[in-house]
Amino acid sequence: QVQLVESGGGSVQAGGSLRLSCVVSGYSFSSGCMGWFRQAPGKGREAVASIGGDGSTNYADSAQGRFTISQDNAKNTLYMEMNSLKPEDTAMYYCAADRKRFENLLGHRCWGATYNYWGQGTQVTVSS
Repeated sequence: QVQLVESGGGSVQAGGSLRLSCVVSGYSFSSGCMGWFRQAPGKGREAVASIGGDGSTNYADSAQGRFTISQDNAKNTLYMEMNSLKPEDTAMYYCAADRKRFENLLGHRCWGATYNYWGQGTQVTVSS
């Protein structure tokens, strides 16, 4: 059984930083895809970053240059370092995993993949 548990959310001022963690059990980092998603109140869920089993990463335009996704295979943990946070980054953040290998039409591994396993989310609030 795959389980994902996020932590690290909180309230910060604009320009601040947070590091989200997602502890994963029952899943091998060496295969498939993992990603971070977010959902703001009244908005749909959007992909923020993804990472493949080979370590390849992709980011939404809004996250590029500010967020960094990484994984620690020894600790079975997925991370996302978020810097230069903006009020528009306020959302519930979710980590997700899927065992299937995926590559989109542009050759970007895991970007656009569908995910079968989800965490419960961690809230990030950025004040101006």
